[in-house]
Parts: sequence; C-alpha cells; structure tokens
Amino acid sequence: METVERIFDRLPLEAVRIRTEVFIDEQGFKEEFDDIDNIALHTVLYHDDIPIAVSRIYYDKERKSYIIGRIAVIKPFRGQGIGRIIMENAERIVRNKKGTRLSLHAQERASEFYRKQGYSETGEKDYDEYCPHVWMTKELD
Repeated sequence: METVERIFDRLPLEAVRIRTEVFIDEQGFKEEFDDIDNIALHTVLYHDDIPIAVSRIYYDKERKSYIIGRIAVIKPFRGQGIGRIIMENAERIVRNKKGTRLSLHAQERASEFYRKQGYSETGEKDYDEYCPHVWMTKELD
C-alpha cells in the first residue's frame, strides 16, 4: 500500500481526530492528550490523501531514549502493515536525529507486534488508566 508521511511539530487536527477515534471512542481511554503533545513531533500517515495513522515521537532524558507513542491506525486500514510502516518511519526519524535507541510504552496486548519489530521488554507490567502496559526498547543501528 502506498502511503505518504507528514511530520508536524505541533499536534495536527488529523492526529486529534484519529487518536480520539481509536483511544477514546474505541478503547475507552479518558486522558489521551497531555503536555507531551506540546513537545513531540507528530506523524500522520496518509493513503490517497486520507489520514489513516498517527504517532508521536519525543526525547526522554530520564530514559536516555527517544519515545514513540500514541500509535494509532484507523479501523479500515488495520492488518495491512501500516503499523510496521509507522515503526520503520519512526526509526528513520530517530536515526536522522542521531538517536540510537527507541522505546515505547506498549499496551500488553500489542507487545507481540513490537517484539516482531525487534523491541524487547525493559520493564515490569504497569497500568495506564485501566490498561496493562509494558516498556519496550530497540537499539538502533
């Protein structure tokens, strides 16, 4: 599937819409938007000019790692490799910034997907709102 990625230094309306649809409407999260949105890069993936997926990337000094989060794909485009494209694009962005590590706070149910992308668990299970999560990291070449 052919996609185009755009990178924003401010939270774009497309990302607000997709994150609201996926995390609030579908998954029931209440605290979706936070101060990290003000410092992160936001990526939006488009197919035929339709925004279909998003993520955000920022540097965390405490973890000494770039963090990717708020990865969301709208329902009609799931299961088509879009998540893999988002992760590959994020790794490219971090490498371009001379970063060597990318981490994420994965929903436990999605952790196998991230393992297949080369990420390893680096922490114990914890909860974000009601949902079990685990920190995962990948050392970049």
